[in-house]
Amino acid sequence: MNTELPRIAVIIPALNEEMSLPKVLAGLPWKQLEEVVVVDNGSSDRTATVAQDCGATVLREMRRGYGWACLAGISYLKDKQLDSPPDMVVFLDADYSDYPEDLEDVIRPIVECGYDMVIGSRTKRAEPGALLPHARFGNRLATGLIRVLYGFTYTDLGPFRAIRFAELLSLDMQDQTYGWTVEMQIKAIRLGLQITEVPVRYRQRIGRSKVSGTITGTILAGYKILWTVFRYARRSV
Repeated sequence: MNTELPRIAVIIPALNEEMSLPKVLAGLPWKQLEEVVVVDNGSSDRTATVAQDCGATVLREMRRGYGWACLAGISYLKDKQLDSPPDMVVFLDADYSDYPEDLEDVIRPIVECGYDMVIGSRTKRAEPGALLPHARFGNRLATGLIRVLYGFTYTDLGPFRAIRFAELLSLDMQDQTYGWTVEMQIKAIRLGLQITEVPVRYRQRIGRSKVSGTITGTILAGYKILWTVFRYARRSV
């Protein structure tokens, strides 16, 4: 039995989250983590400063987009950890809508049961008002299409997730904006990764969402997610 503790890196994309980010970082189980990487995606506030003050590694990715920020974090870990890469990477939002204390629940299926990827599903434990009606509808539509087109049942496209680092690299992630989470979930199915979900808590974020909090963001995100779902359905493995 392997009793060696896993090497865990956390990637947190952040855009103007100086108020919420300290709470996110304070809630993480730092003693279990190899490194926490905050990717400042072009903030105009003190996001980078507060992240650094809290002990995180700070990267700057000026190309706006959730995917761009995640790709920057992955590239950093890949270049830095050539001789000793992390065993897994956890992705977590900076707006304090997720509970960072739930990280142990998210990684447990990988550590104890041999899964490759775990999605934190918000559908059962979201607080009232945390998931807006149009977000719930879009979530059900996208996961329903994935079930029909790819034969796997997800309940959420939630951003709180963990994946083995080697498998993450094998996905060859490409999306630069709103399609990041769904691209990862579809590619994981197509490559035959062992996938599961765990319920995670979810609350109203601090500040307004850049996606579901605006009409433009909602429309663009919905279009990109659906485009990604159908795009990979037309491709061979």
